Amino acid sequence: MLGLKDKRVLITGGAGSIGLATARLFVGQGARVVLVDRDAAALAAAAATLGPDVVTVAADVADAADTARYVAAAVAAFGGIDVLFSNAGNFGTVAPIESYPVDVFDAVMAVHLKGAFLMTRACQAHMTAQKYGRIVNLSSSSAQGNRGQANYSAAKAGLQGFTKTLAIELGRFGVTANAVAPGFIQTDMTAATAERIGVPFEDFLAHAASQVPVQRVGQPDDIAATIAFLVSEEAGFVSGQVIYVAGG
Repeated sequence: MLGLKDKRVLITGGAGSIGLATARLFVGQGARVVLVDRDAAALAAAAATLGPDVVTVAADVADAADTARYVAAAVAAFGGIDVLFSNAGNFGTVAPIESYPVDVFDAVMAVHLKGAFLMTRACQAHMTAQKYGRIVNLSSSSAQGNRGQANYSAAKAGLQGFTKTLAIELGRFGVTANAVAPGFIQTDMTAATAERIGVPFEDFLAHAASQVPVQRVGQPDDIAATIAFLVSEEAGFVSGQVIYVAGG
């Protein structure tokens, strides 16, 4: 139904919880996937669970030279790129604006915004030439504002504007662009947050679930399913949208 068989897919942040869940769904639907991540060991471990149709590239999305290298690797492996999922991200730290470290702010912006920009700029050349493409950027409900996260919130809000601009610019070439904005998702990143603030992860999850109308936290598979729809043939008239996947 989703029409993902033989689609050529590039996923950044591929060793993380959401990237891996998305790759697993796509591979299960017959897509061919390139996973990109800075953590080479985690990347190799992730790929080992996905089978032979997965290519891995250890690279930094915020580095223009690296971007060119792994897009070239994807094209060399599969002959082109149909889908880009810009998922790479980092959290930074939690601090009020008056004391937020400038270097941490810059690092978060570099991965989320610059990384998505560099990836898209490299991939769109192939997509526009073939008159077909699907771009999905990972935003967050934090784009609406979150105490102590001036950097992360700004980066995720920036991705929404970036996505809408891509939809306007690339639509005439048969390329759609959308963003997915998760709410609280049970991932390695949220586990690290619980550890950092000294709260048992199960208690952290229970509290988060109590704040969600559907009374549970999200799972990476919830996000993967939404992304799979947005890159499907059925979603060809869906572009420039931000889909909040946050349980209400």
